[in-house]
Amino acid sequence: MPPRERPTARQARLGAELRKLREHAGRTARETAAMLGTDQGKISHIESGRIGVSEERIRRLAAYYGCTDAPLLDALSAIAREHRGQFWWDSYRGVLPPRFLDLAELEHHSTRMRILHTVNVPGLLQTEEYIRAVNGMRPAGEVEPYVEYRLRRQSVLDRTDPAPFDVVLHEAALRMRFGGRHVVRAQLEHLMKASERPHITLRVIPFTNERFYEATQPLLYAHGVVRQLDTVQMDTPIGGLLLTADDQLGEYRDFFDDAHDFTLSPAESRGLIHHIAREL
Repeated sequence: MPPRERPTARQARLGAELRKLREHAGRTARETAAMLGTDQGKISHIESGRIGVSEERIRRLAAYYGCTDAPLLDALSAIAREHRGQFWWDSYRGVLPPRFLDLAELEHHSTRMRILHTVNVPGLLQTEEYIRAVNGMRPAGEVEPYVEYRLRRQSVLDRTDPAPFDVVLHEAALRMRFGGRHVVRAQLEHLMKASERPHITLRVIPFTNERFYEATQPLLYAHGVVRQLDTVQMDTPIGGLLLTADDQLGEYRDFFDDAHDFTLSPAESRGLIHHIAREL
């Protein structure tokens, strides 16, 4: 089977974690290839996510690397057992850019999500009208697939046992009038209802906050089933950026922990949202 032209973010992450284990063990790709009875090029493809790897081979590699972290190996094996067409977002392959599918995949497999937005409401909490308003500049042929895709992403919040979802919004995001007063009022009412769900915690950074907080880019901290698989997703003008380095993850965990020092309580946040909605 030829190497994948474009592995998913999760496939690439599996390979990257195997590379980390190899490097931590002080093994070269050549030595590893010899142990498996293959060539060095195949090891490179496995570690880049361009070639799949079986659960049996993952455990052989782990034994060779001296890794005895059972939860991590179970998590990597679970990724290896996944296949294309297994999940709903696969139906959008070739319809939407791959980064959108990677985001849905990341959200689906997260055990907890922490998100911070300063200008707009996060996609998982947007109404259909709001989605259309913030995507009005997309080419006409892309709007409907994107609206449908974003609404389907929200199913992650409706599962039988949904992951905790912690949201920090700046008051500026609540006051932006994308789509006009009626669209924004309905969006704010939707936020208030969502914030009452037991797995969703919503906090607002108010304009009255007098301390500077460097929070300009939309951020998602997605917790994996093990800490080694945590991921930070950062929105940029040209697409999402995924951060997975251990030092980066540690810094962003601290960043999100500190965010609560700048916010209103959940009850006070709902009160502010209600007040802004009444002003419209």
